[in-house]
Amino acid sequence: MILVTGGLGFIGSHTVRPLLDLGEGCVLVQRRTGEVPAEFAGAQVTVERADITDLTALLDVGTRHKITGIVHLAGSMPWPPGSDEPIDGARKAIGSLFNVIEAAEAWGVPRVGVASTIGVYAGLTGAGPLREDMPVPLTAPHPIPSFKKIGELLADHLTGATGIEIVNYRISAIWGPRGRPADPFFPAPQLVHAATRGTAPDLSSLRFPAYADDAIDLCYVKDCGRAIALLQLADRLNHRTYNVASGRATTNAEVIAAIEKVVPDAGIDLPTGGSGQRNYLDITRIQQDTGYRPDYDTERAAADYIAWLRAGNER
Repeated sequence: MILVTGGLGFIGSHTVRPLLDLGEGCVLVQRRTGEVPAEFAGAQVTVERADITDLTALLDVGTRHKITGIVHLAGSMPWPPGSDEPIDGARKAIGSLFNVIEAAEAWGVPRVGVASTIGVYAGLTGAGPLREDMPVPLTAPHPIPSFKKIGELLADHLTGATGIEIVNYRISAIWGPRGRPADPFFPAPQLVHAATRGTAPDLSSLRFPAYADDAIDLCYVKDCGRAIALLQLADRLNHRTYNVASGRATTNAEVIAAIEKVVPDAGIDLPTGGSGQRNYLDITRIQQDTGYRPDYDTERAAADYIAWLRAGNER
């Protein structure tokens, strides 16, 4: 059984499905609920209610299930900022990673995957692919990449100290069903939700103004989940860090064009200009070691996302 922390969340739920398709049962650890969602009814899925900041509660899960792998996707930092007292919040964030690794050691789990982020590359200049072997800046512009960099360093140390294969997933900008309708870093979800509702997009949550020519490595969540499942189940991995991404730069203009293929009267308009950056994550490593290839281009992703929303779903 693969234990997935945050298994009912955005990326987590889309990772469980391909794990099941590949023949693995899943134990989903959630803090707030112990119910198996309808979409997994009849599947080899169990939901355990436990807080991963509580080591005793986490270890207790292993008394009821034979855990053979861990995919750690639950949040590793206090979010939103200010939700915890700073020192206590930081202690919980780092402590949860320690707890997951300690549980893996206790259960004899050989491989643990840990979510990192495209944000660790922030500050690198120039266009083109961002590779896992590039030196990344020690500083970070936001708490999320700050904690992820700390996590990557700890994972590298703990891999050597414990003998557990700890794999970092540097996850790109992810969009699709169950994601936040208002993302602070890129506007694609806001644009899709607005077009589906027939309203003007509210981009007030963005940290920076959005331009039509702005680009980011935009990966559909179903591709992201499948990539993580492949990394978890690969017979052999040659690296400890992998980019989980589409492997291409997608502009906001391309997203708008894809949306308007499905909603011709969406009327979305963003100003031209922007940074001109065309960075994207190099996915050579994951392709070579797992055979991963993205199934969703921008048009297919937008159509699938809109269809999901039109079916009466909101997240």
